[in-house]
Amino acid sequence: MKLRRGALRAALGLALLPLLSPASAVEPISLGLAIAGAAASALTGFISYPRLYCYFRECCLQRHDQRAAAALQENLDKKLFGQHLVNKVVVKAVKGFLNNTNAKKPLALSLHGWTGTGKNFVSKIIAESIYKRGLQSKYVHQFVATLHFPHAHSISLYKDQLQSWIRGNVSICPRSLFIFDEMDKMHAGLIDSIKPFLDYYELLDGVSYRQAIFIFLSNAGAEKITEVALDFWRNGRMREDIQLTDMQNALSVSVFNNKNSGFWHSTLIDRNLIDYFVPFLPLEYKHVKMCVRVEIESRGYAVDEEILTRIADEMTYFPREERIYSDKGCKTVDAKLDYYYD
Repeated sequence: MKLRRGALRAALGLALLPLLSPASAVEPISLGLAIAGAAASALTGFISYPRLYCYFRECCLQRHDQRAAAALQENLDKKLFGQHLVNKVVVKAVKGFLNNTNAKKPLALSLHGWTGTGKNFVSKIIAESIYKRGLQSKYVHQFVATLHFPHAHSISLYKDQLQSWIRGNVSICPRSLFIFDEMDKMHAGLIDSIKPFLDYYELLDGVSYRQAIFIFLSNAGAEKITEVALDFWRNGRMREDIQLTDMQNALSVSVFNNKNSGFWHSTLIDRNLIDYFVPFLPLEYKHVKMCVRVEIESRGYAVDEEILTRIADEMTYFPREERIYSDKGCKTVDAKLDYYYD
């Protein structure tokens, strides 16, 4: 199929745009992905059979929203342990957002809890539910505070780069997914630079951000989450009886006032632009055993109950007297299995 000269010039111009604009300097992984994405988006509209094109090449909004929500529910049910609040809140929030054809703002989720409780795992499942390639999708963008924003003296530069990166990628794909890891290690004030993109604007410089999804991961607030969980346990109440209302407000206040967090006095919290603060409860012994079992099965081995129990017993637990919760959740399960199944 031939392209008209004007259309061809427009497509090539869009492909070259990242090289001529400030956005070209902000790709945290690879500038090539942004260029390829721009070219693909420009050319896709000229192909007569977009479904055929998307069969061979990844496209923005590739999965139907209902299919994405169903995949999210299925994967969380099968693979996430001990996190009834996360399962309920994340599924409802993401499903409702994907099915909302007239969203007033982007979806913003802030995931909080100790290391190993499943924050990165859940963000990975969300990405895989929306895009087949998951975290490897060119429409999914992951930032790690200590890697991409390491220097306090460069905050002004990081702010400009972050804004350009988000603006450029949402222009290419409205349903872009942005994941910010290690928010508890991010320099205070930096994340406020993306406030306009999370606010209730229909358009900003001709771009709508209302279909984008922002996910923040942080250890900040984990003490408050553990405090609530321990109170329930000491009062003889079931873990599953904990409701989001039992800790949502306390969690947001704790994160907002934490001077060692990237959300310290953040306008994102002050202006109520974070839709959900999602608490990840500390994992108990039985949840660690579930993690070990699933990991053994995923490697294709028959489950040896003796080894499974031995690995769970080798983990350290807190508080020191009660030994209820795993210090590292399920984070070191994989490494321990290497020892027994080498």
